[in-house]
Amino acid sequence: MKTYVLCPVSDKKIDEKAARVNAAITFALIAIFILTGSIVPVVFLAIDFLLRSSFLSSYSPVAMSSRSIVRVLGIEKSYINAGTKIFAARLGLLMACIIILLFALNLAIPAFILAGILGLLTFLEAAFGICVACEIYPYVYKFLYRSAG
Repeated sequence: MKTYVLCPVSDKKIDEKAARVNAAITFALIAIFILTGSIVPVVFLAIDFLLRSSFLSSYSPVAMSSRSIVRVLGIEKSYINAGTKIFAARLGLLMACIIILLFALNLAIPAFILAGILGLLTFLEAAFGICVACEIYPYVYKFLYRSAG
């Protein structure tokens, strides 16, 4: 195993502009949850994150919408490795599932706090192209694989 490789390398490529639109849509859905208290947007996001983080990413409603928006607006594509975005989708899935669990346990305040954190992370990606999950991945990798090698 190559321990110096700290980027989740994938054989897939993804349009960075569409990924940023994904983040904007995710941010909007989190905002709807926070403003209305309806868990439905978070359940939708959990399902969508599951699709985006698996081999079924082509069926993700958010990703399909994002690709359509980018195409209609005529935004030039910019391809990047999909590995970091898959990792980010898995973290989003984890956070969405925890939000749903907290909400189901009538722990609304912690659910809203975690949703606020997820909203901040998606806002950073959408507005500035800052993928926090991509930045923390090397540390997760080192933690998970520090004993292997």
